[in-house]
Amino acid sequence: MCGISGLLNWDHDLSARRDWLEKMNETLVPRGPDAEGIWISRCTGLAHRRLIVIDPEGGVQPMVRRYGDRNLVITYNGELYNMEELSRELINRGHTFQSRSDTELILAAYAEWGTEAPRRLNGIFAFAIWDEREESLFLARDRIGVKPLFYAVREGAVSFGSELKSLLALADIQPEVDTEGLAEVLAMGPSRTPGHGVFKGVEELRPGHWMKMTRDTKRVEAYWKLESRSHTDDRSTTIERVRELFIDAVQRQLVSDVSIGTMLSGGLDSSAISACAASHFDAVGKGPLPTFSVDYEGNDRFFQPNEFQPNADAPWVERMSQYIGSNHHRVLIDNAELAGALYPALKSRDLPGMADVDASLLLFCRQIKKHATVVLSGECADEVFGGYPWFHREEMIRADTFPWSRKIRERIAFLSPEVNRAIRPEEYVQDRYREALAEVPCLEGEKGLEARIREIFYLNLTRWMPTLLDRKDRMSMAVGLEVRVPFCDHHLVEYVWNIPWSMKRMNGREKGLFREAMKGILPDDVLYRQKSPYPKTHNPAYLEAVKEEALRILNDSRSPVRQLLDLDAVRSFASRDLTREHLPWFGQLMNVPQLFAHWIQLDQWMRDYRVRIV
Repeated sequence: MCGISGLLNWDHDLSARRDWLEKMNETLVPRGPDAEGIWISRCTGLAHRRLIVIDPEGGVQPMVRRYGDRNLVITYNGELYNMEELSRELINRGHTFQSRSDTELILAAYAEWGTEAPRRLNGIFAFAIWDEREESLFLARDRIGVKPLFYAVREGAVSFGSELKSLLALADIQPEVDTEGLAEVLAMGPSRTPGHGVFKGVEELRPGHWMKMTRDTKRVEAYWKLESRSHTDDRSTTIERVRELFIDAVQRQLVSDVSIGTMLSGGLDSSAISACAASHFDAVGKGPLPTFSVDYEGNDRFFQPNEFQPNADAPWVERMSQYIGSNHHRVLIDNAELAGALYPALKSRDLPGMADVDASLLLFCRQIKKHATVVLSGECADEVFGGYPWFHREEMIRADTFPWSRKIRERIAFLSPEVNRAIRPEEYVQDRYREALAEVPCLEGEKGLEARIREIFYLNLTRWMPTLLDRKDRMSMAVGLEVRVPFCDHHLVEYVWNIPWSMKRMNGREKGLFREAMKGILPDDVLYRQKSPYPKTHNPAYLEAVKEEALRILNDSRSPVRQLLDLDAVRSFASRDLTREHLPWFGQLMNVPQLFAHWIQLDQWMRDYRVRIV
């Protein structure tokens, strides 16, 4: 993986402003610690930070190649998983290659097919291509949105980058947030609206889209979207097809010239990936698969089961590691370290995110990086196969809003009356929900529960899943670790999308279809283990630490977050015995410690980014 950024300016000579590109590129050093490059011309500049995974010598970027009478220049972040097939097709069409890098394949694909090129790519990517002959800039992003890409368009100029910080490095892009941007942070939370860049004038290229800019035109088009059609495969064929697609996705994503492993929680999803990866390692004689798990200091004493987390992961991790014979690494996070990581986690994401869930993943990835450069993760299986409670509970299914926003009134109770009046959080969320529903590709003749579940799947795949992918990308790339997500393979997503809910919920279980597909790959006790979310700390010392820090911040008259919160409501809440507090309205999305951690991050974001509310 890598970090990309660049500029296009028709009115100023950029060849003398290399320093602008250097500033943008410098913000992305963690994404690409191994190498850097800048290409610049009169009106265009492309920058690149590289994390070397494949072809160390041949994959240098920005890459320039000549095709007939045109020069194409690319800066690219991602991995292709269909390199062999794509290379064969392009060679048959007369192309020759100077390297075995996927970067050159993308350039040749664009030379051959133009704006149709992204359709030919199977992988995770964000890239920019400058065509010197026609003076055009082409940006594209993978179908699911695993790799990020933000941009800003101003009169006569375009800037883009992998992260918001690369754009904010430019003097003409200010950290201004209007009421809509504030509503994204405070009402939508980490589930940011697709395409929204929060900062005024900044946009996100949506997943499955491309954008092409010339001096006179700007075109943004979708090259991929979910399509609804009748599912005609019978039960046994469907199970076998899911199994084939999943195993193919895992095996394709194990290609690497550097050390590679898997994240392993002992749950269904990560265990399935790890088992398939270990089997592949054995088949090609690579030795034991490296696996990695995370836990927290004190969880062995303080863990309390509940309906969302019925049991601890540690015994299941050991069970699976022994079953597949992996070389396992257990990462244990200290609670003081977790609280301290809230600040670097914020910087990695550029926005307040999932608080300690982000912070713990950052610490986890930092330790993994000591042993591997690439890992596979079980992220997004719940969105693809229907694992969350809101797929199964009547009151959540029928809720006329995003399933994770059902109790927004309670969640915004700590905002000041002035902020509530300004951003209208409930109305804002409802508007965004209606926009999302209007996009759902309905299936003709589908009614009742099946139609509603299709809507919920769409909301999860396009609104909630990006939250997890943002988190995974920022926290891993902050330490130069590449994380691949087999459940986001678009062939698998497309196939499962049209499988009826009655079949997905096979045997009355969450992800029942996937469990059936993994029979014989996983032991039965792991195969039927109840879903458990990403692990969190249960140590009361962490709650006390973040509560004290949040109160310290709010007692500081210079704290910018004070203007957003109802201080009396916060202090009253903090005075209660929160060790026994259960907030069902936060569900699995935010517990009590996360609430305090969120306020800490919100304050630090406003300070460090010098956020101005306009």
